[in-house]
Amino acid sequence: MTILVTGVAGFIGYHTAEALLARGERVLGLDNMNPYYDTRLKQARLHRLERHPHFRYIFADLGRAQALNAAVSHHIKDLSGIVHLAAQAGVRHSIDHPTDYVSANLSGHLNVLEVGRHAPQLKHLVYASSSSVYGNNTKVPFAEDDPVERPASLYAATKRADELMSISYAQLYKLPLTGLRFFTVFGPWGRPDMAYYRFTQRILAGEKIEVFGDGSVERDFTYIDDIVAGVIAALDRPPARNEEMPHRLYNLGSDRPVSLNHLIELLEQACGKKAERDVQPPAAGDVKATWADLTLSQRDLDYAPKTSLAEGIERFVAWYRDYAKP
Repeated sequence: MTILVTGVAGFIGYHTAEALLARGERVLGLDNMNPYYDTRLKQARLHRLERHPHFRYIFADLGRAQALNAAVSHHIKDLSGIVHLAAQAGVRHSIDHPTDYVSANLSGHLNVLEVGRHAPQLKHLVYASSSSVYGNNTKVPFAEDDPVERPASLYAATKRADELMSISYAQLYKLPLTGLRFFTVFGPWGRPDMAYYRFTQRILAGEKIEVFGDGSVERDFTYIDDIVAGVIAALDRPPARNEEMPHRLYNLGSDRPVSLNHLIELLEQACGKKAERDVQPPAAGDVKATWADLTLSQRDLDYAPKTSLAEGIERFVAWYRDYAKP
């Protein structure tokens, strides 16, 4: 049997595929190598996965149903699970490039649901949502049953739409589905558009870092290994098909929100250099704080994040120094 991982050359997709392969799974990875950030990093992740004999990569654009179906047609009878992580990422990018999110996040998600619906041996489809769906909710920590009808960005709106599409498919076709709301994932092999990555690059290069606002915004930074443990725990625990709606939603965070200012302090310590700030007005679409209520994921998935922000930042900076060296 095979597990399909979409967005396999991405940050979370790469680490998830690596963990699945390590426990003996066969993995079919799909990715369209979106140039949203430097594809050399994606190629490097993919190269590491391709060393494994039980991994196969296929280039595919999930937003095009015909292309996706062609990519999986020879494997669909063997699919036991799908981990759908492919998406157009970035809250700020969605402000200036809204149409980029239609094909990848809306059409792409629908097309993957259709693949899952027609895979005869599929036990579970797990997909990535986002803490962004909570918008500027003032009640903290954010719980899965909180209202999420006021997204602060188009990116968040597409992720909420994915949840609603999934709920409809779970009801209509008894397709076991689980959505995971990720909270600010960080770590080695991470995304260069994320603040911790950009700040590290610029601090080590002696350049100013752009800080939007006064640095008081808080994020529930979650280390990549903890996220992957949650993804696999969810994959292994599908809702029962005979339920009225075999669909679940879980937060995957750290339950330890910290300010952007504190993140910068930790990066300065790990880099051994002081950051020089270029303070900018607050960015459109940014929310004031994120904080995950982990009650459900702890209860149902035995989810227990272990890595502190300080420890994770040290690991990331060590990785970055090695990756970026000539």
